[in-house]
Amino acid sequence: MATPLWTMPDLLAASGAHADGATVGSVDGVSIDTRTIAVADLFVALEDQRDGHDFVGAAFAKGAAAALVKDSYVRGPGDGLLLRVANPLCALEAVGRAARARLAANARVIAVTGSAGKTTTKEMLRTCCARLGATHASEKSYNNQWGVPLTLARMPVDTRFAIFEIGMNHAGEITPLTRMVWPHVAVITTVAAAHLEHFGTEEAIADAKAEILLGLETGGTAVLNAGNRHIARLISAARARPGVALVTFNGRPDQAEGTTRDGANVWLARAHPHGDRTLVHAGTSRGDTGYHFEVGAVGDHMVVNALAVIAALEATGADVVDALKALKTFGVPQGRGARSVIQVAGGTALLIDESYNANPASMRAALETMALAPRDTHPRRIAVLGEMLELGADAPRLHVSLKEAIDAAGVDLVFAAGSNMRLLYEQLPQSQRGAWAEAASGIRDALLAEVRDGDVVMVKGSNGSRTWALVDALKKNGAALPAGA
Repeated sequence: MATPLWTMPDLLAASGAHADGATVGSVDGVSIDTRTIAVADLFVALEDQRDGHDFVGAAFAKGAAAALVKDSYVRGPGDGLLLRVANPLCALEAVGRAARARLAANARVIAVTGSAGKTTTKEMLRTCCARLGATHASEKSYNNQWGVPLTLARMPVDTRFAIFEIGMNHAGEITPLTRMVWPHVAVITTVAAAHLEHFGTEEAIADAKAEILLGLETGGTAVLNAGNRHIARLISAARARPGVALVTFNGRPDQAEGTTRDGANVWLARAHPHGDRTLVHAGTSRGDTGYHFEVGAVGDHMVVNALAVIAALEATGADVVDALKALKTFGVPQGRGARSVIQVAGGTALLIDESYNANPASMRAALETMALAPRDTHPRRIAVLGEMLELGADAPRLHVSLKEAIDAAGVDLVFAAGSNMRLLYEQLPQSQRGAWAEAASGIRDALLAEVRDGDVVMVKGSNGSRTWALVDALKKNGAALPAGA
């Protein structure tokens, strides 16, 4: 018989809740969404964009074992066991902290943040660690004030490796989350111009990302990107933490002559794209021959993410050679470089879905990756670019600055959406202009009419620019198949 996620006595003790109703023995999961809730889950009624208390009845109708609600909630018909608390989110946080505290001493917890690459790095770590033992990780991008405690509360007691993504929009948001996660290893993938509207400078962003180090256990390890221009600032933040070791990784072979800084350096020796995967040789200052492995993705940024994974795995003491074997089958998450073949007039085209989010650094990386598609099979490159949001007063300049990356990638045609993207669009020669509109929906028809056999189409923009709707439209316009099918 499977071990329950939470026995009711343990859940009551962790949450500090008062039980109202017929007691059940245990719960097998934790949910905040009745659309995906499973039988025997605990439903947590959070008050966010919508009040979860309005859906308690629906949760019980779908088989919830209990519901975590505020004290003032009025029992409805069909309600089962109610766990009453002053604040359901605070109670969820308490359950999350209890889940972290009950892990075995040999379990290892990794937290990941960064301006770009954190979800992909988290998923790479999940893939690698799952080869070694029981692994638990954040779903999707559950990295905020409710996503992190929810992921913790869902963590089984026998977890061997736990990987958490931690994000932020403002200073101070990471600190309480990393202190909940209490990681043994904290990874900062990179620092770049993102959320400038809230921070003003990249230096302020670096300081906010460095908050993840505040939750490190004594004897924990900070994993930092030595190729990032803010590395000195991040190293200073790490060294300000007593007892914290430092591991650096570097994706630039010509800058890999670093010395060991309180831990191991990992660097890129060679990387060879091969179809939709990359053969990688990573060097390590541990003194051996390094690591030879294959990643089921292409792009320099994917290789750098893999180097961060190596550094984090080394810090946990895991069998890195064995773990890296799993990256051969790594599938890039939707919206972050996932590839599919779409049927178009006259044949098929390659669609690269980068639509989940965007900042100047990730936009350049996506353009560079598109350029890896060989001209002999994909003679035309089409970039579909949505607005990069939350860049503040510098947004116009940062959008226009992408022209250099567009030219370097050999982009043949650009479709753009958003007022700042118009500034970039107008810098392009007429032959390079596909269409522009204020909203992504305004370029939909022109884009669908333009794509033809052999094209490679890359779609990227901030989530709020809704470029993901263009990905859906391209797929629905013809049967979508996995890349390489």
